[in-house]
Amino acid sequence: MAHRRRAAYALAALSAATFCYVTTEVLPIGLLTLIAPDLGRSRSEAGLLVTGYAVVVMIVALPLTRVTRRVPRRPLLAGALGVFAAATTVSALATSYEVLLAARLVSATTNGVFWAVVFPVAISMFPPDIRGRIVARLSIGNALGPVLGVPLSTWLGGQAGWRAAFVAMAVLGFVTCVAVALLLPSVTPLQGAGDVGPLPDRHRFVVLLVATVLAVTGAMGAFTYMTVFLLDVSGFAAASLGLLLFVQGSFGVAGTWAVGRVLDRFPLGVVLGLLGLITAAMLGLYAVGGSRALTIPLLAVAGMSFSSLIAGIQHRVMQVAPSTTDMASASLSVAFNVGLAAGSLIGAGLLATIGVRVIPLFGGLLTAAAFALLAGHEMSRGRRHRETAGRHPDLPSVGQSVAQV
Repeated sequence: MAHRRRAAYALAALSAATFCYVTTEVLPIGLLTLIAPDLGRSRSEAGLLVTGYAVVVMIVALPLTRVTRRVPRRPLLAGALGVFAAATTVSALATSYEVLLAARLVSATTNGVFWAVVFPVAISMFPPDIRGRIVARLSIGNALGPVLGVPLSTWLGGQAGWRAAFVAMAVLGFVTCVAVALLLPSVTPLQGAGDVGPLPDRHRFVVLLVATVLAVTGAMGAFTYMTVFLLDVSGFAAASLGLLLFVQGSFGVAGTWAVGRVLDRFPLGVVLGLLGLITAAMLGLYAVGGSRALTIPLLAVAGMSFSSLIAGIQHRVMQVAPSTTDMASASLSVAFNVGLAAGSLIGAGLLATIGVRVIPLFGGLLTAAAFALLAGHEMSRGRRHRETAGRHPDLPSVGQSVAQV
């Protein structure tokens, strides 16, 4: 009982850590208009504080994860959080743009290692039959970042200056670092139950990463410019944007929690179902986005399905990881950041040329492509298996193989 209680507390600490990372990564977006004039830079230069962060994660995630593969997980996670908190403190004290950018890039180097390790460590503390539920619980911190962390930090920055928001995240980072160091069990690499995927499959893994890039590119391309869409297409007042984004984010949190109940039983079905939902929501926004009454439920479905999809994909990646789950998670982190950067870049191009009206269509078409890629790959595998089983009757049936997946 004491072991189970400690594992639950450790999971809560890790979830708080994911909240810190997600919130701090995109924190400059809400503080752009405060940071730029204070440091004598343009808003586009201040925006590089987010873009540069994502680029560093893409570059260093895999090599750093490989270098640290033999480091015990408790000091590795606590150390990453310690460096993150220190770098965020330097960000708060920065008197020049160059110092702030450098501190952000240092924080970004810990990001890739953190995301590579945190999910495998979390599931190693619990029985294998509830891995999906644990992934979903840990992902609550991710989902709370946009709906709670960023708005509160933006509000604090407006009240007390942008540095106060960074100070708050640094303090929370230090507290979380101490909690992880005290609560996390001593787990060395290749000892925990979460270090190796139960159904290793290189082809499924690669297809899943490609589908992730497509889905994140489409979804983030739309979400990045959703406020512009709500103002210009749906006709909402600027004063209502905060409430609308809260609806989107809160449904994301609720959906992530709910998905944990079924993820262990239907890992692939959950991912495909959520891709279908977000596709329907995006295409619906394109078709009827001029109606305020219809836009609100579609926005809620989009938020719920995307936040839940991240948990579903993370769980699926660790199932089919062809080697260790830390390297698989690092690869997923790279894929996600590629999609994030590509989505915002393509969305900006569409906004400048065609207009915001078409951006949800772009998002829906890419999430549909991700759905078609995953579903088509599984169907082709099923056909090949049936053909092989017909030639070799002693092999397991298709139903047995699907049940294992």
